[in-house]
This record gives sequence, C-alpha cells and structure tokens, in this order.
Amino acid sequence: MASTLKSIANNPEIDTIHAKWKEKLEPVRDKLNTLLKKSWEEWEIPSEADEAWSKEAKKCHQRWCDLRRARQGEIDRAVAREADSEILYDQPYEDKKRIRVAGPFTVESLSPHRVLSTDEEIPASEKEARKSAGAGQFETMILENLKKAGIQNTIKNERLHFDRLETYAGTWIQAEGEYTEKDGTSRRVAVSIGPEHGTVGPELVKEAAKEAVKGVGFDLLIVCGFAFDPHVSEEAKRYGQLTVLPARMNADLSMGDELLKKTGAGNLFMIFAEPDLKIKKIKGGQITVEVKGVDVYDPTTGQIRSHSTDDIACWFIDTDYNEESFFVHHAYFTGAERPYDKLKRALRAEIDEAAWSSLYTTKSRPFDLPTTGKIAVKVINHYGDEVLKVYEVGKRPT
Repeated sequence: MASTLKSIANNPEIDTIHAKWKEKLEPVRDKLNTLLKKSWEEWEIPSEADEAWSKEAKKCHQRWCDLRRARQGEIDRAVAREADSEILYDQPYEDKKRIRVAGPFTVESLSPHRVLSTDEEIPASEKEARKSAGAGQFETMILENLKKAGIQNTIKNERLHFDRLETYAGTWIQAEGEYTEKDGTSRRVAVSIGPEHGTVGPELVKEAAKEAVKGVGFDLLIVCGFAFDPHVSEEAKRYGQLTVLPARMNADLSMGDELLKKTGAGNLFMIFAEPDLKIKKIKGGQITVEVKGVDVYDPTTGQIRSHSTDDIACWFIDTDYNEESFFVHHAYFTGAERPYDKLKRALRAEIDEAAWSSLYTTKSRPFDLPTTGKIAVKVINHYGDEVLKVYEVGKRPT
C-alpha cells in the first residue's frame, strides 16, 4: 500500500507543520553554524557529528537531529491521515483489454572480451574457476540451438539449414559442418562463437577468418554474437572467396534451456542485411544521409541482392561520433506500411500528421560536419536486430 504523490503534494497540513517546526529548527541551525564557523543550509547539515567537533557543537547537532525526526514523524502521520493510497503489485496480471504503448526498457552494457578456447590460453589462476563454472557449456548450448534453428535472414523462406554441424577443435572456430544450397551444391561452413558476456570485435573476425582459410578451407564462416563492434561489418568483407556472416544471437539464448523450450526455435540466429547508405555534401558545409535500401544475403543460394527499405523499421544518426558512445541526434522511421496509421488506431487518438511525416523518411535533415570527422548510422529492422556503421566525412572547419 502506498500513498499517491498527488494527494501528498496537495495536503495543506504539511505546509503548516513545516512552518511550525521551522521556528524551532532555525535557531538551532544558526547556533550550530556559529559554533562550527559554517554557513550550512538545512539539507547540508551532516546526519552524524564529526569526532573533532566540540562537546557543545555535538550537543547542538543532536538537538537538531531530534527536532528533524520529530517534524518528519508529524508529517508522516498527516500523510497517513489525509493521503489517498493505492496498492502496488510487483507481479501484475495481464489485462488484454489494456493498450500497451511501449514495453519495458532495458539498458545493457557489453564488455569487449572473448571466450578463451583452450586451456593453454587461460591463466592458471582462472582454470579452477572455469571448471567449477562449467566452462564450455555456453558454446555447447549455442551449437545445439544453432543446429536446430539454423540461420535466418529477414526473408521468411530463406533459412540456412545445416545438414551436419559438429564441434571443431580450433582456437577461434568452435564448430564445422555442411549445408546444401537450393541448386544442390554442398558447402562447408565454420562457426565462431563470440563471448557470452561481451561484444564481437574485428579482431575475433580476423583471427577466425584466418583459421577458416587454412588447410582444406571453408566456403562460409558464421560469427555468432549477442552484440557487434561497429567495425565488424568492414572486417567481414576482406576475405575474398570466404564469405563471412555476422549472425546476431537472440537474447533469449541467455535464459537457459528450460525457458528456451517455451519460446521455440524462432529466430534465434539472424543475419542482418547491410544497409546501403548515401552521404551527400550540400551547400553551406552541411551533409545529408539517405538510406537507399539494404543488401540481403540469401543463405540458401549464397547470393547478395539489393532490397528496398521496407525491412527497415527505424534508423538513427550520431552526427558527431566519438567512437565510444552512440548518441541519437537524428531519428527516423520507415517500413513498408506507415506505422503511425496503426499507432493512431491503437491509441484511438489524433496524430499530428505534419510532425509524423517529418520523421517518416529515408533522407535526413541537413546537419553540420562533425568535430570528430566521423558520423555513425544505426539501422534497426522489424525483428529488433541492428547494425551500426561508421563513416569518415571530414571535420568541421574551425
């Protein structure tokens, strides 16, 4: 049971109580400031006396604290008498008749650490900890689900199904297998699994690709990760005949097998299309960014084809990227169907068409060159998968 903020704020008795106790508290505060040669306001007085204070100052401070507690007690009783209250639930039930405007928000931070593959690479001090924690269980769980779910892109019927997928005793590659393309061609595939609690960086992609082209070699390298460094997409293009595919792992994979059984195979591993962006400099030293479409990789044919912006749900621009944090300076929303029409119907409310139209676009508003010389563009599809691309566009003149 909790009192509502509105009823507390509108309770006139609180002001009366505060004024009454101020007449008692102010003389004590003035005396304490005089003894300590301070100019403390009420909220600056510490809750505990310092050992170096004089006996008289400590006695004055104790008097101050007693009066504060007495005032607060009277305020609490007044709130209990007058304030409206409501019951708060930590596990609310679902009401299908209610309209949810937005779901819960989370803030996640991923550290750029990879999982060590062999005992030789692991410091001696960490070996026992890894044994007790069941090292390797994460990779095993990922491979079991990967074999079952396959790899999906944004097109419904274009899923890569493995004919065979087995563990591989590599340093950067954890599995190898085969799949068959639509024309019947059999392809060899290697799988590198990123860290359980971290970001896949270009170094991991580089080392896994080097390992994949050694010996017999593979046709395809799939790099699985929960999150990817912005430079991974550029690193993935550098290996000639070897196709390198970053595959984003669904966060559901971190829930454990029991909960995964309830969610099903679904889209646990997604290949996100590469956005086709055009950056144009205009008069006045400003630039614009335009999303032309996306390049979709078809895992069933091994081909990359151009696709429209229909698969893009929204895209954001950091107009002065510092290579550490992404700040949304511009936000735009796209998609095959106008999402605001659905929002208007769902909320049963009027939407400012002019305001929404300025956001429903594939071309940004003009903005100045960055002081860092770089901008970053984040594109998110309808599945919630995202890709971040960084561009050097030149620094703003000083």
